Amino acid sequence: MTTAHVREGRGTRAAGPLYVHIQRRMTPEHREWLEDGLLPGIQVTDGDSPASPSTEILVAGLPVRAEISALAGLHALIVPWASIPKATRLVLEEFPELSVHNLHHNAASTAELAITLALAAAKRVIPVDRALRERDWQACLDPAANLLLDGLAAVVLGYGAVGKRVARACVGLGMQVIAVRRHPSTLGSSLEGVEVRSSEALGRSLREAQVLIITLPLTDETIGMIGPDELELLPRGALLVNVARAEIVDEEGLYEALRRKRLAAAGIDVWHKEPSRAELERGDRIAVSRFSFETLDNLVMSPHRGGALGVERNERRRFDELASLLNAAALGNPMPNRVSRDLWY
Repeated sequence: MTTAHVREGRGTRAAGPLYVHIQRRMTPEHREWLEDGLLPGIQVTDGDSPASPSTEILVAGLPVRAEISALAGLHALIVPWASIPKATRLVLEEFPELSVHNLHHNAASTAELAITLALAAAKRVIPVDRALRERDWQACLDPAANLLLDGLAAVVLGYGAVGKRVARACVGLGMQVIAVRRHPSTLGSSLEGVEVRSSEALGRSLREAQVLIITLPLTDETIGMIGPDELELLPRGALLVNVARAEIVDEEGLYEALRRKRLAAAGIDVWHKEPSRAELERGDRIAVSRFSFETLDNLVMSPHRGGALGVERNERRRFDELASLLNAAALGNPMPNRVSRDLWY
């Protein structure tokens, strides 16, 4: 392979093989998917195999300081999902020369779940299903169990890879769509039927939001962005969906707004208390919150599955996207999906 000398991160990359280390051990199937998409000359180690001293790119969601320090030629970190964990951000503060990239392979599955939760909450799908199993047909006479979304104002908070898909689906449902993002001026062309506003217009947008769908990354700026005051700005009877991170929405404020029926309904995929990978694999039963969300009949609960972890088509997309980033680096081109260290997305 012939590659140009590339200046990025810690040093200049000479022509020749590109060495990559993946923190987690790949299954044989995953390795096959990745290697099918890689250009010749990209050498990949993974898991317990020792990383080459020549490793230039590390693929890791939760790298540790010693791991990065041991790789003198490292110039880039790829986090193999969309968000950058706080623990990873703290480690990276010690390595300001590293470029950081992420993957958006699960944007479609996350957006699909957002729309699923919105519809399920609006139509009270779960309680109506339960009632009918008991031969109770009263929901067909209950307008509150059949909220019509057509013509309502939907605010999509966060207009990145997921938010754009959600907005497109909302337009297709006949909704009036307002997208709120930090820098509308950098967007370029937007989807027809979507009004894009700056985050400075958040308050005004919330007052209009008959449906609020949250697709923001979790950063220092977005933690607690939807607090009790912001929830009170929403029109009475609004619907809220969160497929981003739980910490963006005040936990107690959300519980009380649902309990008091200030919000008509909500669909939530992310929680303040979530199991670790080990707890998941053991099948441990973990409460989602210190509040009794499970008692609310106007809430659709989902166990953080928007990313479709383990779904074959989605995992193939993960490795296809990873291959595209590595191929760009091997060719001496800028890797896509670079994360801003100021914003962490």
